[in-house]
Formats: sequence, structure tokens, C-alpha cells
Amino acid sequence: MTLDLKTTYDRLYSYCAERDFTGHDPFDALNSEVFQKLPVKNLRFARLALLQLVKRSPVDLRASLRVKDGVNSKALALFALAETARFRASGDEHHAANAKLLLDRLLKLKISGDTPDGKRWMAFGYNFDWQSRYFYAPRGTPAIVPTAFASQTFSEAFELFKDERYSQAISEIATFVVAKLNRFIETTDEVCFSYTPVDRSVIYNASLLAGECLARAAKMNDKTGYSQLAEKAVRFVVRRQRADGAWVYGAGGKQAWVDNFHTAYILLSMRRITDAIGADDSEVETAFDRGFDYWLANFFLDDGTPKYYTHEVYPIDIHSAAVAIAAMSELGETENAHRVATWTCENMLDERGFFYYQQRTSGLVKTPFMRWGQAWMAYALARLIETENS
Repeated sequence: MTLDLKTTYDRLYSYCAERDFTGHDPFDALNSEVFQKLPVKNLRFARLALLQLVKRSPVDLRASLRVKDGVNSKALALFALAETARFRASGDEHHAANAKLLLDRLLKLKISGDTPDGKRWMAFGYNFDWQSRYFYAPRGTPAIVPTAFASQTFSEAFELFKDERYSQAISEIATFVVAKLNRFIETTDEVCFSYTPVDRSVIYNASLLAGECLARAAKMNDKTGYSQLAEKAVRFVVRRQRADGAWVYGAGGKQAWVDNFHTAYILLSMRRITDAIGADDSEVETAFDRGFDYWLANFFLDDGTPKYYTHEVYPIDIHSAAVAIAAMSELGETENAHRVATWTCENMLDERGFFYYQQRTSGLVKTPFMRWGQAWMAYALARLIETENS
């Protein structure tokens, strides 16, 4: 198969645009109208059980549970990033117009407020209730992951379109990080930011995404305090790296797994932060090199198959594939990115233009999740096209 990246991207984008970028998510089970009428809806174990049941089921249960389609802020940010990348690569104003419309729509989903000293903050959340093993975040809770991707797309869009709303958004997001996220761990040279304002979790990639937001604002406004906090966030994660080069997901007793896409998130954030603030730190560079080598050596088969975990191939998840393509494109591994993209399009692309959720030992799960799969693959393909054209 000769991979036609542009045609694949165009068909995927059209599929999503025809659906108004609205769809389901692997984690949206708590939006079930059936579950919300049950007395157990407020019980942690019941929420966890439903989430895992729906997420792991080989058959999509959402229609039976009356889980409606939704619009996800992170998905809109990723589609905007994709169209921004396509505009940079092609110069086609159609892509610029698409990106601006998506950014307008994203801004309408913002969560905002004022700090006690009168500074405006901005953040974004998920369109579903979410229960982890450690905390519960109701729908619309400000969360660093969608917020960081919004910050990234506003930053890339501002460089191209010079719309002051985007630069203001970057500043207000940085205010959110500083004023609203918890810092369960902070010393003179390390800091860890929480996932949301309602938890005190230690999740390494999430804390680094907060650092990314600060680094972008620092680069734009020359704020030393933001730079220092971003450096401290990197140092915190660097010093929790395993001897083999890996990072576990988090510090909790049940968060000790190592997976493909969270490793890629950490590597991307480390590189973006150090590039944005001009940091030159041998400790960080050594950790990055070791982590990057570990990621490439342990999470991919020779034909480009993206593994979920190091110790087993299945499930092969579209999220692992898409994040890998995007990260490899950004981090200078274009040939490997193309290899993963080719495998993914040969094995997980539907003839209607969308990408399947997972390959399991029991077979394909073909659910076309909008954020988890389609938005990420749109961004990944767009970044690869841009890289190969540069």
C-alpha cells in the first residue's frame, strides 16, 4: 500500500466535519441517562464499574444506556491544530478558515473566572463526568489536559493569524495553572501540578502539560516566574524517571504502569518546555535521551505496529498510534512516523474515512471515537504531512 497522506487526511476531516465534530468518547459512560436515574450514580465503585464496562465492551453499549453524542473541547483543539498545520504546509486559505472557525467554537466552551486579586483565568474541561481511582471530576470541571491542548492551538494560531484573543487566552490559561491547580509537592527546585483544582494527584504527564502552558506564556510575555515554574515541573518529572529510562503514569500505588502514549506526552512536553524557555540543562537532556530511546525501543514492532504496553502487543489502540505519529513527526523521527502511519492506515482505517478504536486478540472494535481516535489521527496526519513537506 502506498500511503496517500493528504487524501487520507481529507477524507477523515470530511467525515468529522459532516458530524459537526461531535461524537462519543471511551470515557463518556457516565453521561448515560439510564445510569443518572439510578440511586448508585453517586457511588464511586458504581461509576468506576460502569466506565470500565462500557470502555472494555467489544459491543458499543451507549445506545442502550442512552449516552448522547457530545462536543469535546480537546477534540476541537486537536482539529484546530490539524487545520493550522495543513495551512502552514499548503498555504491554502480554506484550512486557515477552518482553523479559525474551530478556534471560535473552542473559545465558546471556555470555563473562566477571576482570582482574588482580579486576574482573569481561563480553562477547559471534558463534556462528561469522570471518575478515576483517586478523584471524581463532574462534567465541566477545569482540567489541565484539554486546557493545555487549547493553549497549544492558541499559540500556533497566534503565530499565524495574530488574533489578540489567542494571546489573551494563553495568558489567562497560565493564570489558571498558577492560581487554580494544586501543588501537592513543591520545593525550591521542583513542583508538581494537579490534574484539576479538585484533586491532589501526582500524574507526571499532566503536571508537565501545566508546565507547557506556563512556558508558552513566558515566551510570549517574558515572565521569569512562569519560566522558573515550568523548569521546576520538568525537574520534578526528570527525577522520577526509572533506571531503564521509563516513567510510570503517576505516583499512586495503582498508577505504576508504563504505556506508549503517556510516555510520548512526557517527551513532547519536556522538549516543548525547554525549547520555549531556552533551558540548557544536562540533567534534563540526559533524561530526555534515555526516555526517547526507551520509547522507540519498547513500544513498536519492526513493521510500525504501536504497542500499548511494553510487555504485550494488544490491545493496539488508535490513540497510541496517533500520538506516536504526531510525536515522531515533531521530534525528528519522520521515517518512523511514516511507518506507524502506514501500518495504522492499513489495519485500522475504515473505508468510510474514520479510524477504528482498537485491535484486540478477540478482533476489531470499530467504534469511531471522536476525540480519542479521529481528532488525534487528524492532528497526527497533518503534522506528518507538514514535516514531510518541510
